[in-house]
Amino acid sequence: MTLHALQNLDRRWVFLMMLLAVAIPTLMDLRFPERPSALSQAVYDRVEALPQGSRVLLALDYDPGSEGEIAPMAAALVHHCARRGAKMYFVTLWPAGTGMITQVLSRVIAADLPHLVYGRDFVNLGFQTGNEGIIKLMASDLPRTFPTDARGAPLSSLPIMEGVASLRDMDLVVALSSGNPGAKEWVQYGVSACPGDFEFVAGCTGVQAPQLYPYVPQQISGLLAAIKGAAEYEQLVFPDGSRREARRRMGPQLIAHLLMVGLIIAGNGVYFSARRAASRREASR
Repeated sequence: MTLHALQNLDRRWVFLMMLLAVAIPTLMDLRFPERPSALSQAVYDRVEALPQGSRVLLALDYDPGSEGEIAPMAAALVHHCARRGAKMYFVTLWPAGTGMITQVLSRVIAADLPHLVYGRDFVNLGFQTGNEGIIKLMASDLPRTFPTDARGAPLSSLPIMEGVASLRDMDLVVALSSGNPGAKEWVQYGVSACPGDFEFVAGCTGVQAPQLYPYVPQQISGLLAAIKGAAEYEQLVFPDGSRREARRRMGPQLIAHLLMVGLIIAGNGVYFSARRAASRREASR
């Protein structure tokens, strides 16, 4: 292909290449081995170290727009917590997060873990308006912050709430978020209010990860960043490949990223080639 043709390449060819880069790996179910990073390994190690009957609060602070990145993390974490015999307390600071909790309860617990009993092994505390203020209230008085569960049942009637007075009674807090309020606010208003009382790990979208790295490892013990972190954690929890939702999405992402890098290199090559050709023409005059 000549330099002139590359300079005037119809952008629709680029769109077609990107379509194929995503569609072909998806249709062929291409999978690549995942090597867990230290941050993903740290999340796994914190959950794996939980003794039987530990309390884990899972804050699902995201909406359907971020479900693709974070839902696989939530599914793997629920499976891992259930495997360790932990009690799970679901909560959200986002109105749309109630639907995300419902989705996890139906697609993961009801479908894959039917032996878990509501009110004994897990509970849905639901949503309360107030953003980070809710975290501050939970740090001092959780039952007062959530007097009932998402179904309207008094918390005092649920066996899982026995001995739970505040965030300080949790063994592990997990924040899965895609914005504000989210993991950063859990650090600022939860971890800082209860120093040393519980372990804290987080999962987030790729664009939010740079905001959280400064808190690792002092405030955040482990971090799952974007679909890559979800795939790494999934590899640790399901080494046999029995569940591979995140890993299935890594193939199209890898090929698409390679295409983008190739196009950037090609674009720069065309630009500098055009400059050299223009300089030669100018010199020949």
